[in-house]
Amino acid sequence: MKRRVVIALIGGVMSALWLPRARAAGKVYRIVFVVPTGQYLDAKEGDAWKGLVTAFLQGLRELGYVDGKNMKFEFYSAEGKFGQIDEIAARVLVTSPDVILAGGGGANEVAHAFQRLTRTVPIVMANSSDPAAQGLVASLAHPGANITGFSGNTGPEFEAKRLQLLREVAPNAIRVAYLGLKLDWESPAAIGVRSAAERLGITLLHAEHAPSNYEDAFGLITREQLQGLFVARNPWNFSNRRGITGFARDRRMPAVYPTREFAEVAGLICYGPSLSDLYRRAAGHVDRILKGAKPAELPVEQPTKFELVINSRTAGELGLNIPAALLALADEVTD
Repeated sequence: MKRRVVIALIGGVMSALWLPRARAAGKVYRIVFVVPTGQYLDAKEGDAWKGLVTAFLQGLRELGYVDGKNMKFEFYSAEGKFGQIDEIAARVLVTSPDVILAGGGGANEVAHAFQRLTRTVPIVMANSSDPAAQGLVASLAHPGANITGFSGNTGPEFEAKRLQLLREVAPNAIRVAYLGLKLDWESPAAIGVRSAAERLGITLLHAEHAPSNYEDAFGLITREQLQGLFVARNPWNFSNRRGITGFARDRRMPAVYPTREFAEVAGLICYGPSLSDLYRRAAGHVDRILKGAKPAELPVEQPTKFELVINSRTAGELGLNIPAALLALADEVTD
């Protein structure tokens, strides 16, 4: 009789333990992907935004999440209008999402918008910039609230190396434009680039652009007859990469860019973290949160995969001979 009681008790305990899992198995999770600029559904095949969202969704599929079955995926873009990020955040939170994915180089702006409205809904940043300095997390190791994710920060030394690469492929380019926002120019990364320019004998001028206006920046580059272009890492440069690489080609100006997506639209040389890898890894953070992990205890992770991509066709059009040693180091040479 006692044996039957023990078995019954064990059975009851096991049922209680499995009950939450059974409920979780039948739940359809709402995962909302928000970016400050860019498109996914209306993007053309091959467009970088489409590729990055696809990388995130592929990461989720590998972990067992299928859109329309056990999760519902939604994508929102502010289309470059800062004010709309707050409007999107308010609209999304009314519908009680399970996780917010803050995407783009402007992941900070997205995270700030949601942070102003909630301290409970989990937010995963796919490609943030200095989240601790921006007040989004207490520290990278211990975020401390409802925000975590990945930082795309490369640091001053890495950014200085990008300028060195430009010097290697275009040694005669001694007057170079730094294409970025005022915020970029004043950042620790840019200070590292400016110090490197002094060591390399390069005159570096800030060609400041507005979030959606490059006319003044391009005008300064033209007037000053600058010989090279260093493109800062920010969401606006990413979204306007076709116009930027087109401007550089029209002026026959060698340029160095922050990610491989620029090489895909005729950018000469690109060196930086793999964005697709960051987005794929972000799916892992989402999975851990949906399984019960707290964002406050999930460290903000750094890039682990970096890519050097050289566009040989653009090099040929500019009459540049890429050093054989550099070609050997490249992860990919496109044409």
